[in-house]
Amino acid sequence: MTGRAAQALRATRPVDDVPSSFAAVLTARFESRPGARFVLFVSGGSTAAACYDRAVERAEIDWSLVDVYLGDERVVPPEDPDANQALVRHHLVEALGGVGSFTPMATEGDVERCANDYEAVLRPLLAGPGIDLVHLGLGPDGHTASLFSGTESLEEKERLCVSTFDPTGRNPHRRLSVTYPVIDAARSALFTVSGAEKHQAVRRIMDGEDLPAARVATFDIRWLVDEAAVRGGSA
Repeated sequence: MTGRAAQALRATRPVDDVPSSFAAVLTARFESRPGARFVLFVSGGSTAAACYDRAVERAEIDWSLVDVYLGDERVVPPEDPDANQALVRHHLVEALGGVGSFTPMATEGDVERCANDYEAVLRPLLAGPGIDLVHLGLGPDGHTASLFSGTESLEEKERLCVSTFDPTGRNPHRRLSVTYPVIDAARSALFTVSGAEKHQAVRRIMDGEDLPAARVATFDIRWLVDEAAVRGGSA
C-alpha cells in the first residue's frame, strides 16, 4: 500500500542544495498560510539540522507566528545528544532567539503515557487550526518520522501518537511518533533527503516498494532530494 509520496518522488528532479531549497519552500508555505499563524512539525537527523540552520539564515518568516511541534522523538532525556528536541532547540529555536511556541514530546516516565500526553496536544490542533507543514526525513531503510516497517504503527488509523521501535535494532532507543492520520492531515508534507546512503531507499520507493515513507498520502507532497540520493555515488 503506497500513498501519494511515491508518485511525487517519481516526478522529482534533484536539487543542488537541499537546505537552501528547504528554506525557500518553507518561506513559500509560510506566505501562503490560510491563517494568522503557521503550524510546523519538525524532524531530526543531520539533514534536518542543516535545513534548520539554513532556514534561520535565509527563510523570510516572522518566526513569532510559527508554532513548532515534533513529528517523532527518541525516548531519551530532553538534553541527550540523540534527542530530536535538543537538535531543534539548538539549530532552530535558540538560534532564532525563540519562536511563537515549541511543544516537544515528553520522554520521562511511562512511554505509553508520554504518547497519550502528546496525543492530547494533537487532537485539538487537528480539530482547530490544523498543520501547515510537516517536515519529514527518509531513513536508509525507508522509514519516515519513527514509522518503521514491520510495526503496528503503520496500520494505526485512530491514534495520533504512538510508542514504537525499529524491530531490526538498527535504530536504537524506543520511539514516539505521530501516525499517518496526523501526517496526512497536514496541508503540505516536505521530505528532505541528502546523501548516497539514502539512494537505495529512494530507488525502492520509486520502484513501488511498500516502504513507510511511500505510504504518506498528504495532498501536497514535495521532495527535496540531492543528486547523490537520486543517482547514488557522490554528488
